[in-house]
Amino acid sequence: MYDVAVIGAGPYGLSIAAHAAAAGMSLRVFGRTMASWRDHMPDGMFLKSEPWSSNLSDPAGDHTLDQFSEVRGFEAVHGRPLPIGTFTDYGMWFAERAVPAVDEQTVTLVAPVADGFRVETAEGESIRARTVVLAVGVMPFVRVPERLAWLPAEYCSHSSGHADLGPFRNKDVAVVGAGQAALETATLLAEQGARPRLVARTDRLNWNAVPEPLGRGLLRSLRTPHSGLGTGWTSWAWSEIPWAVRKLPAATRERIASTALGPAGAWWLRERYERRVPALLGHSLHSAEIRGGRVRLALNARDGSAPVLDADHVVAATGFTPDLDRLRLLDAALRQAVGTVGGSRAPELSAGFESSYPGLFFAGLLTAPSFGPSMRFVHGATFTARRLVAGVRSRLRGRAAPAPMPRPAAPAFEERAEPRS
Repeated sequence: MYDVAVIGAGPYGLSIAAHAAAAGMSLRVFGRTMASWRDHMPDGMFLKSEPWSSNLSDPAGDHTLDQFSEVRGFEAVHGRPLPIGTFTDYGMWFAERAVPAVDEQTVTLVAPVADGFRVETAEGESIRARTVVLAVGVMPFVRVPERLAWLPAEYCSHSSGHADLGPFRNKDVAVVGAGQAALETATLLAEQGARPRLVARTDRLNWNAVPEPLGRGLLRSLRTPHSGLGTGWTSWAWSEIPWAVRKLPAATRERIASTALGPAGAWWLRERYERRVPALLGHSLHSAEIRGGRVRLALNARDGSAPVLDADHVVAATGFTPDLDRLRLLDAALRQAVGTVGGSRAPELSAGFESSYPGLFFAGLLTAPSFGPSMRFVHGATFTARRLVAGVRSRLRGRAAPAPMPRPAAPAFEERAEPRS
């Protein structure tokens, strides 16, 4: 019987595992290390966040991105975008040094038992753990608009479905969306010989400003403070005090999670994009059909017209939706028993990231409606790892009786003192 099973080996799972191991817990870590970064992002992409805000977390702070850069002989500099491949290598380096061996088996079931949980894998292993942490990343939660979702994979895909854009060379590709994923995917398609066209409902694309220098005068720093999610007091709040976000009403948290830090392109991408990618802005999808071996998109324009766009393929760069029902590895009765945030299907969480079912913890995207938008970024891993592992320790100390079988969904849980950041 393990103290904790961590499901997922991306930045959140690895950080949590590092803290749990340092706390002396017996644990198993399941998942393909840095899988989303290794398997779902094409060559040529860059990390949007600043290097200094993209650290994985270990208690001693011995395995930062800056330290990795010194070991590997490159500079991780503020204002200079970091290649995704380099960040992926950093995650692998961190896992080798800060985390017990990652088991790359695929978990197929997490189910409650009398003394905790049963975890089963596709390879046939079954273990038991007193607590479970689900840090599964974003891939279970891809969002494709309903009007495109019915299209076969050869005609439509999500932007996260491509480690290689080369097969689209010399093809017409419609890219749907207006955020970084859409803008960068469209740019890379153009640079690799495809003919992309962006389709977005917005009338105007938003671009992040060039980051201000880290060293500034006091007045300027007070006016627009730096934070892990950008400059300004609003970004600072989302980034630095997610514990305070959690104290807001559920409806407010839902709105923040879905609207804060809306779609925008990185400043360093703008020139490359504008040179190469035509766009249909102010256009929404009306319908899609396959005609003559191509996809025909019927659009609605702001001026009342209804243009048609033909493409060989459609890439939906339309983000991710936190939804417990997408977690098919979680026992169905348990999935339904977990209390949720307001009208969403995201779990309501305690200060220690524990759900309403004792011993079941969540990390990453699913926690954004509880703790705010920083949970969508690597920056949130440090706050999460510290608080969550403190929550696991509290649960393990307080186990007076076996966990009950799933109870009806309710947001109630035992409140505990908030661990220190």
